Amino acid sequence: MSAPVNTDNKKKIKRGFLTVVTGRTFLIAALLAAQLGLLLWGFQRLGEYVHLSSVLITAPMLIYVTNSRSDPTVKLTWCFVIALVPVVGILLYFFIKTDLGHRTVQRAISRCMRETRPFYPAPERESDPAEELNREDPDGGAAARYLRDTAGYPTYKGTEVTYFPLGEDKFAAMLEELKKAEHFIFMEYFIVSSGRMWDTILDVLVEKARAGVEVRFMYDGTCAFADVPYSYPEELEKKGILCKMFAPVRPFVSTHYNNRDHRKILVVDGKVAFTGGVNLADEYINEKPRFGHWKDTAIMLRGQAVRSFTLMFLEMWNSTERVGGCCYDRYLPEPEEIGQEAEGFVTPYGDSPMDGERVGELTYLQLINTAREYVYIMSPYLILDGEATTAITFAAKRGVDVRLILPHIPDKKYAFWLAKSHYAELLDAGVKIYEYTPGFIHAKVVLADGKRAVVGTINFDYRSFYHHFECAALLCGVPAIRDIRRDFDETLAKCQEVTRETVAHEKFHVRFFGGLLKIVAPLM
Repeated sequence: MSAPVNTDNKKKIKRGFLTVVTGRTFLIAALLAAQLGLLLWGFQRLGEYVHLSSVLITAPMLIYVTNSRSDPTVKLTWCFVIALVPVVGILLYFFIKTDLGHRTVQRAISRCMRETRPFYPAPERESDPAEELNREDPDGGAAARYLRDTAGYPTYKGTEVTYFPLGEDKFAAMLEELKKAEHFIFMEYFIVSSGRMWDTILDVLVEKARAGVEVRFMYDGTCAFADVPYSYPEELEKKGILCKMFAPVRPFVSTHYNNRDHRKILVVDGKVAFTGGVNLADEYINEKPRFGHWKDTAIMLRGQAVRSFTLMFLEMWNSTERVGGCCYDRYLPEPEEIGQEAEGFVTPYGDSPMDGERVGELTYLQLINTAREYVYIMSPYLILDGEATTAITFAAKRGVDVRLILPHIPDKKYAFWLAKSHYAELLDAGVKIYEYTPGFIHAKVVLADGKRAVVGTINFDYRSFYHHFECAALLCGVPAIRDIRRDFDETLAKCQEVTRETVAHEKFHVRFFGGLLKIVAPLM
C-alpha cells in the first residue's frame, strides 16, 4: 500500500516555486539574460553581414589590443577571444571599454575624491611621515611615497595598531567599540547576512541611533540576491540607520556590475577604524560552519590614520549622491583629540577600478620586490597576472624565503583549480606553498622581513587587482607586525606543504580545467 500524498507539502512547494519565479531577483536575472542573449544575437547577426575576410577584421584589432595600456596577460586573453570569434570578440571588447554606465560612476567617484583631497594632511617634505619613514626604512618609504604621490594617500604616525588573527577576535572588539560611539558610526561591507554576528551588531546600531548617534551603513548590491531583501535599506532607515546598497543589480546590462565594493570599513567617531577580510556573516566568526574552519584576519587602528578611512568611506557614500559637497570636516577630529603616541608608520589606502592605477597589486609587488629575507602571503585565491608571477618567482630565485598560505578546502572550485595551475611554476622557482588543512583561508595579508606588512581586503586575483573597490593599510615598524609574524608561524603549523609530487599526482580534471580557465581568467 503506497504512502498517502502530503497535499500540504505540495502546496508549500508550489507556493515557494511561485514566490521564486515572481520574485524581484528572478525577474532581474531573467531580464538580464534576455538582454545578454539579444546582445549576443545582434553581434552574431552583424557578423553574418561582414564580408571582409577574417584576417582583415582581426589583424588590425590584434595590433590595437597589443598596443593598449594593459597587463600582458589581459591582452593575451583578449587576443584569444578576438581570434576565436572575431566580430563578437571585437564588439564585446569595445562594449566593455566604452560602457556609459561605467563612465557615469567613474565621474561620480572622481568628483568625490577631488572633494576630499583638501582634507588629507598636506605633505611637507621634511616633516612628512613618509619622508621620515624613508630615512628609517627606504623600502617601506618607497611604498609610502608611491601611495602618497600617485594614489594620494598620506602616511601617519601616532596610530596604534591591533591585529586580529581570527574573525571572532575582530567581532568582540567591534562590539566593544560600537558601544562606545558618541557621534557617528560608518560601516561599509561587501557582505551582510542575518545571523548571530549581524543581528548582534544591528541591535547595537539601533540602540545608538536612538541615542542620537549618526549611523551610516553601506553594503554591496550583490547581497540582494541571497543575503538580505532588496528593500533592506528601507527597513534599516525605519530603525534610524542611514543605509545604501552600492551598485544594486537592475535589469539593464552594464559592465558597471563587474565593479563591486569589496571593501570592509568600520569607523567610530573618527578615532577608531577596522579593516581586513572579515564580513558581517556568521561563517566569518565560525558560528556557521562552511568549508571547515574559517581563518580570517583584521586590524584595528586607533589614532591619526583613522582620518583616511573616514574620508574613504565618505567618498564612496557621496559618490551615489546626485549633488556634490559634504561637511567632511565635521567627521574629522583634530589631531590633539586622538593622541599621537604610537610607534611606527601607517598608510591606509584604497584602490578603485576607475582610475587605471592598480594600487593594490603594485603595493604588494613593492613589498615582494624589496624583500631581503622573507615574504609570507596569506590569500584565499591565487589567480596571478604576469607581473605578480614574475615578482614572486624572482624573489624566490634571489634567495628570499617566499611562502604562500592558501585554502585546503575551497569556497569556489574554479578558483581552486586556477590557483593550482600556478603551483608547478612557483615550486620550480623555489616558492613554498602551504594549504590550510582545517579549512578555508580568507585572510589577505603580506608580511616582508618582519618590518613591513599589508592587511586589508585585497586578494591575489584579477577581481581585486582590476575590478573591485578595495582598501588596506600599509604597516611599517609597528609593534603589531610581531603579532602578524606569530600568526603566520602558528598557521603554518596547521598546514600541509604542497610538493612537486603532490602536483604531479593532481587529478586530471583539476589540471585540465585549471589550464582551460587560465586562458580567460582576466575576464572572470
